Amino acid sequence: MPGSSQRKGAIRKKPRGNPTAGSGGRVRRGLEGKGPTPKAVDRTKHPAHKRAKAQERAKERTGGRRQNSKDVGESTVEWVYGRNPVVEALRAGVPVSALYVAEGTERDARLREALLIAVEHGISLLEVPRTEMDRLTSHGAHQGVAVQIPPYEYAHPDDLLARAYEAGQAPLIVALDGVTDPRNLGAITRSAAAFGAHGVLVPERRTASMTASAWKTSAGAAARIPVARATNLNRALKSYKDAGLLIVGLDMGGEVELPELVAATEPLVLVVGSEGKGLARLVRENCDIIVSIPMTTATESLNAGIATGVALYEISRRRA
Repeated sequence: MPGSSQRKGAIRKKPRGNPTAGSGGRVRRGLEGKGPTPKAVDRTKHPAHKRAKAQERAKERTGGRRQNSKDVGESTVEWVYGRNPVVEALRAGVPVSALYVAEGTERDARLREALLIAVEHGISLLEVPRTEMDRLTSHGAHQGVAVQIPPYEYAHPDDLLARAYEAGQAPLIVALDGVTDPRNLGAITRSAAAFGAHGVLVPERRTASMTASAWKTSAGAAARIPVARATNLNRALKSYKDAGLLIVGLDMGGEVELPELVAATEPLVLVVGSEGKGLARLVRENCDIIVSIPMTTATESLNAGIATGVALYEISRRRA
């Protein structure tokens, strides 16, 4: 075999003097990377970015108002049905989103009035099969007509203070403890609007809510004065106290009678308890003063709505 031949499988050496061209700076640039990773909220396809955008849209819809976590979970509509209740709700200015009429319903004076109010206020009119009306009203006595009411948008407790400061006035807030009748809540809201209060505060639990009944009793005042909801009433009262407000409890066993309340002109929270149990122990302990309304011995007590109206009138009179 000639000497120039190579054995099978032998390793060939690269020739000297003509090396392969290198990669230059391309490899170094590739190893440098693209800089720090953007935050999740800044990446358009990341779930965190989408959540942030959704929160911004919600904030725009509520005008920047903060909501309690429970508000979101209670996004259920309410139905008022029957010809008289529907007409009364529409007359009172309850925020109706739609008026439903069952097919074939006889049009009397009440239904015609309901239709006229709905047209004047731009309320949607929907005609549905009677079986659908039965389903929507849970087979109630709807008489062929019903209105849909959206869930009430509660304010934040801080919004009530902001409303007073923006008006340049000493804050006057009504807080309710154990008031479970929506009609009392509506009456108190109406009195609060009439006598210059800056809002009504209710706790999340064991209290009346702004239902259609409360709206009707308020005679439209619920559209002019905010109702806020606190996760914990005692914490909200302490927060108001830290902000410089006087906490005044209204109770038949108060040590000061209402006409002697010299602090009526100061920034204050009027706390109203239930007619039967009055103020809860912890709420009472958080009050700076307990005030009573002088009455004849023949009358044991006033209901919460009337008592609040009397107290607010006296406070308003002193502030005038």
